[in-house]
Amino acid sequence: MKISTKGRYGLKAMIDLALYSDSENSITLKSISERQDVSERYLEQIFSALRKNDLVKSIKGPQGGYMLSEEASKITVGKILRALEGDISIVSLEEDGNNKIDRCIRENVWTKINEAIDEIVDSITLEDLVWEYNKIGSEAYMYYI
Repeated sequence: MKISTKGRYGLKAMIDLALYSDSENSITLKSISERQDVSERYLEQIFSALRKNDLVKSIKGPQGGYMLSEEASKITVGKILRALEGDISIVSLEEDGNNKIDRCIRENVWTKINEAIDEIVDSITLEDLVWEYNKIGSEAYMYYI
């Protein structure tokens, strides 16, 4: 499994949305596009999938834009990646053969890797990423002359 640009840019855009929007103010795709250096047209495709999966809601009109559909603490990286990428398994278990070696590998390797991936992406929330982003931005730098 390799995360596509759609998944990577979608995750960046969701972090941006969590950083700059709140329960009352929406954010335009243009502003996300400018801050994240991602094509606005590409963001339209990404946000269409995110909206269909109830991760964002759109506000129409001159003051319109997008906002998170729920609190950042309830939106996981796993939800975002599955909305944009579909299945995030490293190997599709249905495609595997059914002889003893295939079954041994499936049960002892592929299933465990898939479970580990799910555990990681489902344990990281947008709130966690925003907190880490702000922590990185606030680190003090020591200058020596």
